[in-house]
Amino acid sequence: MKSLYSMTGYAEAAAPVPGAQPALAVRVELRSVNGRFLDLNWRLPDEARAAEPQLRALLAGALRRGKVECRVTIEQPQGAYAQPDAHAVEQLLQAEAALRQRAPHLRPLSVGDLWRLASTQTGARVDAQQLGATLQRVAETALAALQAARAAEGQRLGAFLLARCAQLQEWAQQAERLAPQAVARQQERFVARVGEALQAAGAEGDSEAMRERVLQETAAYAMRIDVAEEISRLLGHVDAVRTVIGGGGEVGKRLDFLIQELHREANTLGSKSALAELSERAVDMKVCIEQMREQVQNLE
Repeated sequence: MKSLYSMTGYAEAAAPVPGAQPALAVRVELRSVNGRFLDLNWRLPDEARAAEPQLRALLAGALRRGKVECRVTIEQPQGAYAQPDAHAVEQLLQAEAALRQRAPHLRPLSVGDLWRLASTQTGARVDAQQLGATLQRVAETALAALQAARAAEGQRLGAFLLARCAQLQEWAQQAERLAPQAVARQQERFVARVGEALQAAGAEGDSEAMRERVLQETAAYAMRIDVAEEISRLLGHVDAVRTVIGGGGEVGKRLDFLIQELHREANTLGSKSALAELSERAVDMKVCIEQMREQVQNLE
């Protein structure tokens, strides 16, 4: 079976930005859920806004359907801290001394306060071109991981649908065997009713006329409950579902149409049902088809 892709998946990737002072890392998170069309949503910091067109082209070139959220963060790697500028620290100490002369009750600055305040005054140095190249590389890695996750989920969904196809085929074949039993049972009822009617009227039973009448009624009844055409179409749709799944690729919309056709045939089969067993099979089929429909909504 060729690759199927679910529209549900999650992936992330991160990498350091070469030459950034202080040390910075780019992280890209991709989340996707099912949707009728491709819907890209962005959560980008100001430094990454210029890269949105390239990111959009990258995702649109690989994904066809689904609601996809792309979240980009630029952060300091764990354990990496900006070294405060000595001149900034000296200015802060001078400012603190001047303030404490006027307001001796003020709390002295701690080492942590000095580090934080001085670091915020130290301008970050990062090359925009390096940042853009790193973001593109990280986004490609995250996209590959997302595609792998969507493919794994798609294979699981494909196996689920094929198992349901096998079950539907088995139930359809059972229904095919049950239909003649319904006709035979109804023929027996006709014979009994005609015999009872003749006996109640005190008339001698004309066996030839009675047989002709039973045959006519049985033929009319058989035509009303004939489900051979519905079963044939249902089995044809099951084969079509298998073919589409085996072909892989973008199968969601085609499978959605075939599921509707399966549901229509199962409904007709149930409305023509003349046996409790046949009605039960029709209900089983509709439940199975509904399970398939729910899963097909997640396929690209």
